Amino acid sequence: MASGGQDRPLYGVPFVVKDNIDAEGLPTTAACPAFSYRPGKDSTVVARLRAAGAIVIGKTNLDQFATGLVGVRSPYGIPRNTLNPELIPGGSSSGSATAVAAGLVPLSLGTDTAGSGRVPAGLNNIVGLKPSLGLVSAAGVVPACRSLDCVSIFALTTDDCWTALQAIAGPDAADPYSRPRPLGPIGSFAKGIRVGVPIPGQRIFFGDKAASDDYDKAIARAAALGAQIVEIDIEPFYETARLLYEGPWVAERYIVLKSLLASSPDAIHPVTKEIILQGARPTAVEAFAAFYKLEELRRVRDVTFRQIDVMLLPTAPTAYTVKQVLGNPVQLNSRLGTYTNFVNLLDLCGLAVPSSIREDRTPVGITLLAPSGHDALLSSIGRVLHADTGLSLGALGVPQPVLAPLSAVRQAEEIAIAVVGAHMSGMALNGELKSEKARFLEATTTAPDYRMFALDGQVPRPGMLRVAHGKGTSIALEIWSMPADGFGRFVASVPAPLSIGTVRLADGRTVKGFLVEADAVAEAQDISSFGGWRGYLGKPKVPAA
Repeated sequence: MASGGQDRPLYGVPFVVKDNIDAEGLPTTAACPAFSYRPGKDSTVVARLRAAGAIVIGKTNLDQFATGLVGVRSPYGIPRNTLNPELIPGGSSSGSATAVAAGLVPLSLGTDTAGSGRVPAGLNNIVGLKPSLGLVSAAGVVPACRSLDCVSIFALTTDDCWTALQAIAGPDAADPYSRPRPLGPIGSFAKGIRVGVPIPGQRIFFGDKAASDDYDKAIARAAALGAQIVEIDIEPFYETARLLYEGPWVAERYIVLKSLLASSPDAIHPVTKEIILQGARPTAVEAFAAFYKLEELRRVRDVTFRQIDVMLLPTAPTAYTVKQVLGNPVQLNSRLGTYTNFVNLLDLCGLAVPSSIREDRTPVGITLLAPSGHDALLSSIGRVLHADTGLSLGALGVPQPVLAPLSAVRQAEEIAIAVVGAHMSGMALNGELKSEKARFLEATTTAPDYRMFALDGQVPRPGMLRVAHGKGTSIALEIWSMPADGFGRFVASVPAPLSIGTVRLADGRTVKGFLVEADAVAEAQDISSFGGWRGYLGKPKVPAA
């Protein structure tokens, strides 16, 4: 059943989980029966979705150990492409994408290391959101390349993906690669935004003229909406992509499966095994040479994104049938990663949205890319680009809903307030905010300058104290906005030792919010390591949006 109150942002929404992500009560197999285990607790992302009110109803198939972009490397069969059954479903998050496209669930979780959260979206006419590295915890996820892995989101619309991202984003002490990344609000499609596309001679489609024409039309639509199209040199990005499987990062996959390769090598899909065994070969010298090269390419990334705001690329250069991929599994898989393999290496965020559907029912997608931390910008653009296509949702034949008005912006007559305890959404005192007509704006974190304490008293409550720089941590909170008169009444009712002061956020902004008097925490329990009040209460370990 759904957890939390009925006002939770995802109350009652069913979702499915890629079977390399732990969900308590369900086995995790990573599409390998010999690897199967039953987790004792939820992964952080599943726990956060449950805390937001969503209901996990099952696990989904994948390319074994999340190794592949095709969706055909599994002992549990090949998920069917929802629009054209002759086509591959895309991978590795094949089951998660097809479940959403077919209307089985409105939301699913996948993972993305080299495009696994984007290619299946493009091949099934749905939205695939690959967040910034570290924005979403990977604790409880079977690693592929641990330093590059992201949990991804599939939904029928960008707005649904964004709602889910707000619920699962946030730092997590259980994931050493987790980073505080304030989301910020979705905005409008800015006229004149600089959209980078490859110069014509660098656009790769492997002879698929229809795919090339579809991409040209997508660029034209973006320009018609007010985007400024900027042609860029994308060759350094292709060079980065080649590093992923030709460089040392395959060794990360080998680390995970070293024991299984030794004890039960025949349990691993032959193509998967061939790829992963390559990870045992690179030397430390080769690894450091690749690391040095990657840093050079990241500097080129920085130069490129000084010329543009976002990049708009095909999600995949072409589409293949199941028969074609089974006959040429490695080369065709590699081709599918042309526009995806470099993204995580270069620390970019990505959003794949539908672009068109051909007469033969082949879906075509485009992907927006931006530097880490610009997830909201991508969603602001992607929702408009998708709506402009007029395409139906997934394989359902249902029209897209009208874009919801943007409301997560403080109005001139309102005052924003940061809440860190029982006033957060779905918790006991949230009604006090709503009674003053407060509106939820965003979930974010403080600057790393605060400590949180569990205060004594009949009613459990936290106290957040600002401390010397370098002595604190980031604390999860929610920002609400309320009319000025309601703000005054609300502040007047705040009991000692709590007070309303100025809270500094991770992105440098300041906002009024709950603080505690220093003498009240002298003997109180320091609960900062939980990352916030929800984490301390176990709903989930770190707060949901």
